[in-house]
Amino acid sequence: MKKSKIFRFKFIFSFFLLDKLKKSSDIKTIQSQDEDISLILRILDGDTFAFGSLQKKYKNLITSLIRKMIKNEEDVQDLVQETFIKVYHSLDKYQQSFSFSSWLYKLASNHCIDFLRKKRLSTISLQYSNSKTDEEQEYEIEDNSNIPDKIMLQTEKSEIIEKAISSLPDNYRLIIRLRHDEDMDYQQIAERMNIPLGTVKAHLFRARKILEAYLKKYRYLFRE
Repeated sequence: MKKSKIFRFKFIFSFFLLDKLKKSSDIKTIQSQDEDISLILRILDGDTFAFGSLQKKYKNLITSLIRKMIKNEEDVQDLVQETFIKVYHSLDKYQQSFSFSSWLYKLASNHCIDFLRKKRLSTISLQYSNSKTDEEQEYEIEDNSNIPDKIMLQTEKSEIIEKAISSLPDNYRLIIRLRHDEDMDYQQIAERMNIPLGTVKAHLFRARKILEAYLKKYRYLFRE
């Protein structure tokens, strides 16, 4: 009987704690949205300092998002700057009933897609290139002997998978990101990239084949 009461108390306490954490997270989200709207209104009123504050708040997040889609660091930095220029000129179209961060992420994502589409049109072939030298294809793992084995192994796995994804052609890599990072279905990816549904499926199939071939040499790491 005592054990039952203790279990019930722990269950109620855990539920209460989770509910409290969720409410705390919701409050922070609301506060962040209110702060964004306040900055946007000031920007629309001509306050350039407010735009600097908005850019500072989201620059790292947008840079991280674009890096997942674009491999070249110079292109990444250019696209970050261009994204915020687009933001500045599009704020009058933003609807306050929607999350500003979601609106911003979609704008940045669409800008990357446009960039890749133009790049694709100017490229004769989109076939996977094997032009890298053996030295460039080498992958060295740093000495992390002071890190617990499980953490080191998980870190190594993550780095290898990330490197494999980064090696994909731009259009394949983008589809992998949209599918697995943003959890989009095939139809959503087709609409976002403005390509046929069949092309999405074909690109995703080929991308996974490339990743599978790349990761074969690391099979020993991914055994259960």
